[in-house]
Amino acid sequence: MQTVILYLMLLVSSSLLLAQNSVEVSMTNFGSDKGTVRVGLYDKAENFLEHTFLATKSTIENGTAKVVFKDLPDGTYAISCYHDEDDNGKLNMFMGFVPSEPYGTSNNARGFFGPPKWEDAKFEVKNGELRKLDIRL
Repeated sequence: MQTVILYLMLLVSSSLLLAQNSVEVSMTNFGSDKGTVRVGLYDKAENFLEHTFLATKSTIENGTAKVVFKDLPDGTYAISCYHDEDDNGKLNMFMGFVPSEPYGTSNNARGFFGPPKWEDAKFEVKNGELRKLDIRL
């Protein structure tokens, strides 16, 4: 009997340890449904806006789009996205400095005289959480 109870306790505790987090990102305020939205998930401040931890893209319907990142370990993350209007796979820049396509970040962080900062865009997920984020481009 003790063996059965021990086995059940191990089974329950291991399933809790395996609980993974998800981040659902809803994006709004697209000027058109043309092109796609590219979304990057970042897991380190030093990689923010440079090297994604995970990346995906989605179509835009009626000025909105949604993506989900699943099975994420507990941690601190940030999201950036942009409306790839010409679907060329990169954020177009005016004179190499200013984005010419609409963009957004988690917490709707905006940069002043430069790109948004990790500190303004970061959020935490833990304990099997489903975090829902709304980003307005």
